[in-house]
Amino acid sequence: MICDWSIGDLPGLNKPEQLLLQELGIMTTGQLLLVAPDAATKQQLASSLGAKIQYVNKLVALADLARLPGVGCQYNGLLIHAGIISIKQLSQMPAHKIHQQLLKMHVATLQRRDLCPNLAEVQNWIGQAREMGGRG
Repeated sequence: MICDWSIGDLPGLNKPEQLLLQELGIMTTGQLLLVAPDAATKQQLASSLGAKIQYVNKLVALADLARLPGVGCQYNGLLIHAGIISIKQLSQMPAHKIHQQLLKMHVATLQRRDLCPNLAEVQNWIGQAREMGGRG
């Protein structure tokens, strides 16, 4: 099962940016992925939004990771901050390394170990990524 979220559910997207995307006909994360499949279309979208290409790349990476049911819009930003930018990359990573990185980030930023996804959740994300064939 692939998840498709409202564009407003992406972490870090403010209301004016959300409205701009909606004016361009982008209402969901799935639509964002369809509109920006390659570098040229991402650059066009960045121009339309008056944004830098890095910002659009981040939005597309968030939308890609959000397709995984276990990740969604709850953990996609966390994975981005851990340096994982696609389902394909996630499918190739060892779970214990990802979990260690997430744990370090939680302790450093939140000082809350208990809020970190556990190793079983990370293993589930990797399994979902592999089931999707590592596309992305």
